[in-house]
Amino acid sequence: AELLLFAASRAQNTATVIVPALDAGHVVLCDRYTDSTLAYQGYGRGLPLDTLRAVNAVATSGLTPLRTFLFDLPPAVGLSRQSPDAQDRLDRETLAFHERIHHGYKDIARAAPERFVVLSATHEPDAVFAALLAAVLPLLPQP
Repeated sequence: AELLLFAASRAQNTATVIVPALDAGHVVLCDRYTDSTLAYQGYGRGLPLDTLRAVNAVATSGLTPLRTFLFDLPPAVGLSRQSPDAQDRLDRETLAFHERIHHGYKDIARAAPERFVVLSATHEPDAVFAALLAAVLPLLPQP
């Protein structure tokens, strides 16, 4: 059920927000997209990756990001940084779950090095933001 709910949400967002923005010539930045499905439902929950890829292809009409920025952070560090009031049920999963997701994202990034920019998120927020900005700015249209 979780997979289908995320896929339905992604399909609606792709059709009503992302594709129209791209058609209008805009740059689109997403917090998460199809790689999240592979990492969370595939590596985290153990669902078959081929099935997830097929569901993603239908949900997005085959739309694939040109660039993906992966903020690499050891799961234990990430969990220690979250608010004690975290309400997201995925954030409340076990460390082992988050380690599987982390491993999944790294595998996905290794399989598509032309698309992924892996940024260390172990630094102070300002340094992480500066690294992201340095990687993003050359990709944006210049006035």
